[in-house]
Amino acid sequence: MKKLEEAIGYTFKNPKLLQRAMSHSSYANEMRLHEGSNERLEFLGDAVLSIVVSDYIFKHFSHLPEGELTKLRASLVCEKSLYGFSRQLGLGDYLLLGKGEQQNGGRERPSILADAFEALLAAIYLDGGMEQARQFVLRFVKPELHGGPEAFKDYKTALQEIIQQNPEELLQYVLVDESGPDHDKSFTVEVRLNSNVIGVGKGHSKKAAEQAAASQALELMGEKI
Repeated sequence: MKKLEEAIGYTFKNPKLLQRAMSHSSYANEMRLHEGSNERLEFLGDAVLSIVVSDYIFKHFSHLPEGELTKLRASLVCEKSLYGFSRQLGLGDYLLLGKGEQQNGGRERPSILADAFEALLAAIYLDGGMEQARQFVLRFVKPELHGGPEAFKDYKTALQEIIQQNPEELLQYVLVDESGPDHDKSFTVEVRLNSNVIGVGKGHSKKAAEQAAASQALELMGEKI
């Protein structure tokens, strides 16, 4: 686990917390671990993640209303994002899995890796406190919000600000297609202005599809953000 500590940039005072964070329920059951799996840590990590992300975007995106802040937070704490964060750390290499789960590709399963990220965050929080947890989370969240071409851009708000210059105009986002398995769904959304389609977007979440549709609408209008 020393290599994992190097990867996350934090050394545990209580290494057992780190081992527990990496212990999937299949492993805990198979080994009959008294301390159990990482499921309880995942529960705590989810709460810590939410407060850290909420605090950051509240302070740094003061122009966004409550509804948009909620959507932005959701895009950062969803399974897809956490899976990506876990892959950056290579968490799959350190997971402790039962034989069956390992044979079934558990080290690459998005839900398992996302849960492991939350459990790891909780372990850091319990071992080092909120500030250490905050630093760990923001290491991944900041690039998503500010980091170059892949940074989050709020196309929906930009489009809304243009449209609301004419109060009589009605802007709507309509989900027109949903496909794929639960762990890898694809959504297609149309953005409509007075019932006329002005943009279409696809994404692995409704939020991402809406942003893509708004981006296309802005492009067609000749607007850039």
